[in-house]
Amino acid sequence: MCTKACLDFVRANLQAAEVKGRSVIEVGSRDVNGSVGPVVRQFQPASYMGVDAIDGPGVDEICDASELVERFGPERFDVLISTEMLEHVRDWRTVVGQFKRVMKRDGILLITTRSQGFPYHEFPHDFWRYECSDIRTLFSDFKIEKLEKDQASPGVLFKARKPADFRENDMSGHELYSVIVNARVAIVTDSDLARFYRRRKRRRVLQTPERAFRRIRTRLWK
Repeated sequence: MCTKACLDFVRANLQAAEVKGRSVIEVGSRDVNGSVGPVVRQFQPASYMGVDAIDGPGVDEICDASELVERFGPERFDVLISTEMLEHVRDWRTVVGQFKRVMKRDGILLITTRSQGFPYHEFPHDFWRYECSDIRTLFSDFKIEKLEKDQASPGVLFKARKPADFRENDMSGHELYSVIVNARVAIVTDSDLARFYRRRKRRRVLQTPERAFRRIRTRLWK
């Protein structure tokens, strides 16, 4: 998944010298509404691996983001790109840890994700909203090169480099804002999910008569 802001950020902040002849992995590469793949491939990487949990355009291998190191090995890639994916993974700690461990030292990391205020959007799920302060904390064990708000819609655009003396942060105590519980929490429980989906189902049921009335009214006025 990708937006115009994602594409513009990658074009502006990823240099040809950082990609040419190097190994690249895109996590969440399924092309739903755009892809950074063509932009990055023009820099002639030695390899470009697009992975996603669901098969589709832009996906070279089906792989859950929580299993990157198990599938590819530690410190395997020079560049890791993930656009508009991180808000959709329930266990974000595991996925962020996998990002860090599957990258080579001095490797480049590019991430875009959504912030509070962006509407719920399930592909197939939607859990979290990240602020710049969250990203700064979660990746304080990396050298942050660019961190800014998406000016087009609530979101974060981020570039960092894995240091040669990398030591991974403990993220166990960090809380993120969840659209499931409408608050900052450490985890989303099964009970949280069940309540959320019950509420959504009730809202859809209540909205159905009004939608039907609007359709009938539109036909009558044609």
